[in-house]
Amino acid sequence: MSADVIDEALARFARTGPEFGAGLSNHGPMAAEALVALGRADAVVPWAESYAQRLQEHPSARNPIGSEDWREALGDIARAGDWIAFFDRELQAQPWQRVLDAWVARLGPGVMAGATHGVLRTAHAVRTLSMGENKDRLHELAEGLGYWAARYQPLPGTLGAPGVMRIADALPAVPLVGESQRRPGLIFNAVKAVDGVDFTPVVNLAAVGDDPAAFVSDVTRTFVRQYLANAEHAAIAFVHSVTAPSATRILAPHLGARTRDAVLRYAWQACASLYSAYAKPAPSAAPPADEQVTFDEEDLVDQAVAARDEHAIKFTEACLREYRLTGDPAFIAAARDVVVRMRR
Repeated sequence: MSADVIDEALARFARTGPEFGAGLSNHGPMAAEALVALGRADAVVPWAESYAQRLQEHPSARNPIGSEDWREALGDIARAGDWIAFFDRELQAQPWQRVLDAWVARLGPGVMAGATHGVLRTAHAVRTLSMGENKDRLHELAEGLGYWAARYQPLPGTLGAPGVMRIADALPAVPLVGESQRRPGLIFNAVKAVDGVDFTPVVNLAAVGDDPAAFVSDVTRTFVRQYLANAEHAAIAFVHSVTAPSATRILAPHLGARTRDAVLRYAWQACASLYSAYAKPAPSAAPPADEQVTFDEEDLVDQAVAARDEHAIKFTEACLREYRLTGDPAFIAAARDVVVRMRR
């Protein structure tokens, strides 16, 4: 049933564009896949039909992107339809794993694309493809990669010799954007303010090391605490500081080592930009103590579904996944918060 439901949802959302409104990302396919991962396939179709009502039509492909001139279209949201058509062709010509590795290597510096929704949508598509390959699932990967390319947004700094810090130790070295320089509005605009601080060294403060999975856990455990400390004023931003690196965990097994390590470091950089642009110098809430928690997972999932909010669904799924891997109770505290905070 789960496979049929996700394909039905993907077919529904294939008629909708990657954005709506004034630059908001279409979360439909991602949240639908997250509901399946949460074991709530029964909720997918009614949620998808309700959510789709706010979306816009899919953009047309008008000016084909070629294998030699693709750099000219990078970061041009007006070419989203062209980019999606480009990846549809690429995925028809080559195995999806080969396309994924080649293009994550190229798009990695722009993990911030669409407030990290490019990498997020790509990862949800990859997890669906891992259950089995078909036309709708391949097209959803084209949608994810196409959106990533169309909203490509590199941050200051390029990969160099990696540092030796753990993420929690590196975070205090990230400069905060001053209150008067912070930008209101959409996340991908807000993080542009890091151009005004010494952000260039950040990407090289930490190293992936010999255990990429441990590196991702280090990032997500650090930033789930930043969600708890900053949710009162920037919950959505710090949701992405957990879901984006968690998405790279999904991608990692399908990537070559060089591509994998690079995108993990760029994911840390993207999270650091959210911290720089949104974190309060003196958080109003302290992170939770490291102690065991007792919770009813089914009840938490029910609350996420009942919230009907796309971020609550996706964040709860990511937090539960990270909790199972780390045992860190901060993920449960954050999920409990989000299902109430973002209830529609």
